[in-house]
Amino acid sequence: LCPPCGHWKNWVLSFDDDVDMDHPYGDEDEAALEAEVNGNWTPQEKALHEARLKAKAKRRVRKSSSRSESLSESLSGELADGDSHSPKGKVPVPNDRKSRTGKGRGLPKKGGAGGKGVWGAAGMVYEVEEPDVKDPNYDEIAQGDTVYATVVPELDERELEKTVNPIVQEYFEHGDTKEVQMLLRELNLGHHKYEFSSLAVSLSLEGKASHRELTSRLLRDLVGKELSESDMARAFDKILKELPDLMLDTPEAPQMLGQFIARAIADHALPLAFLDRYKGKVDCDHARAALDRAAVLLSMKREMVRLDNVWGVGGGLRPVKHLVKEMNLLLKEYLVSGEVKEAERCLRDLEVPHFHHELVYEAVVMVLESKGDTAVKMMCKLLQAFWKIGLITVDQMNRGFQRVYDELPEINLDVPHAHSIMESFTDLCYQESVITKQLRDSCPSRGRKRFVSEGDGGLIKN
Repeated sequence: LCPPCGHWKNWVLSFDDDVDMDHPYGDEDEAALEAEVNGNWTPQEKALHEARLKAKAKRRVRKSSSRSESLSESLSGELADGDSHSPKGKVPVPNDRKSRTGKGRGLPKKGGAGGKGVWGAAGMVYEVEEPDVKDPNYDEIAQGDTVYATVVPELDERELEKTVNPIVQEYFEHGDTKEVQMLLRELNLGHHKYEFSSLAVSLSLEGKASHRELTSRLLRDLVGKELSESDMARAFDKILKELPDLMLDTPEAPQMLGQFIARAIADHALPLAFLDRYKGKVDCDHARAALDRAAVLLSMKREMVRLDNVWGVGGGLRPVKHLVKEMNLLLKEYLVSGEVKEAERCLRDLEVPHFHHELVYEAVVMVLESKGDTAVKMMCKLLQAFWKIGLITVDQMNRGFQRVYDELPEINLDVPHAHSIMESFTDLCYQESVITKQLRDSCPSRGRKRFVSEGDGGLIKN
């Protein structure tokens, strides 16, 4: 509002300029005052100018007062540096959880139990909270004595065969029935439990005699723990029905199955009345042959004792004396019959490839103790046949001959001509490519005796 004329005018006022207290009005203002003294300003302009000057003076006073307050705080902070409890005398540390109000003892907030991801102070025990009925997740049934257990799904027929086959094959390697029991407890076989026995017997029919012996032991140990007699009987019922299919891969399946049934009854894995259930009720000739085989084995003398060795004792489980006896019997039968194939089959059935050096040793000793050249030629022929088919390795052959070399002085006590017979036999074996030249040269020779005496006049002794 212009005081002189009384009209509204647009004037721009700036309050950013600093005002000098000695010259609060500035050069322009002093010029305006001179103009005022000279009488050039109207009353309205004069009033507006005075209001502007007063506003600048007030702003200058406020700024100077804030500067004085900051100076006083800095001075008080320097004086308070010696006070360890004064928060103003410390430089704030980032992420400092201590109180900055100066009222605490400098300890963490909430005793260290507060903050993100903290469940409480160390050693704090929470009380059991009663479930809230108003909770939308409240379950009345779950609030009782609920028992939680791991549920293993039941295996179907396809999964059962895929799971059981590796277990049985691994058992044939280690022979530990307890490990098989532990693995069966982890499986949920359900009503297919009996099929484990049928699968184990089917796999053993395609394997060795030692595998069948291990299977019989496994069935004996499983009955009463993982399987019952009714489960075992049901398993053999299934095998009897599948016998024609099993004969495609194993023609001797009926005789083997009969031995399995007889052994299971002797081990009390099958009830004694198992054979009686099938009397006059079997239409399949193969199943009838298996049951007749089992009945014959059970009716033999010393039935329970003989059935313990119905499969023989496999491989390394046999005692050494028994293996030596079997190999002696094998060689004696060969000297009588001369059948190399039969001797090969008997040696393979023993399943002791690591013990074939014993066969070589026994064969050479028989040659030394025999009379005539028949045993020498036949034993050389047998060792040559076993060497060609790879049944006896180089190591086993060398070890067998070396054992004879080492014991030759003792053998010579019973066989005076053992050294000469040994030399002729090693030469023959070398000619037939049974042994190496190095092994032939290592044959010990007996020290030569003097056949001419000085007192005999140069005559040769007879």
